[in-house]
Amino acid sequence: MSSEQTSTTPETTGPRPRRLTYAALLAALEGLALAVGGVWILVLGFTGHPDDRQQAVTGGVTLVVLALLPLIAARGLLALRSWSRGPAVITQLMALPVAYNLLQADSMAIPGGIALAVVAVASLVLLVNPETTRALGIRGPGNAGGTEK
Repeated sequence: MSSEQTSTTPETTGPRPRRLTYAALLAALEGLALAVGGVWILVLGFTGHPDDRQQAVTGGVTLVVLALLPLIAARGLLALRSWSRGPAVITQLMALPVAYNLLQADSMAIPGGIALAVVAVASLVLLVNPETTRALGIRGPGNAGGTEK
């Protein structure tokens, strides 16, 4: 096996496409929002008077841990790593039902749902763009370049 086949760098050596940079920034923004929300829930759980302190702490820790997925994906996208598109797409697909639930609320959550839906759809469009796919060195089905007959 040659080093050419095991390399994780994309075939193109040009600059990173703006679409890929924007997708990475949106993923990082989502990760940052999850982390801030998780820390906020943790602080309120410890310093405030929540109905259930254990539930507040568990929810806060869960959000902080979930923030790692889009943050790691954003770092990988910026570094042009092909593996990073999968976690980034998964993050956006998970965000869509959350946005839908926020839009169903009769409260201040509706603007948050709108913002999350816009970011998720925009990120998905940027991530499946052919320019992004080429920059990450991702080949379509049947284009793996193998020797199968």
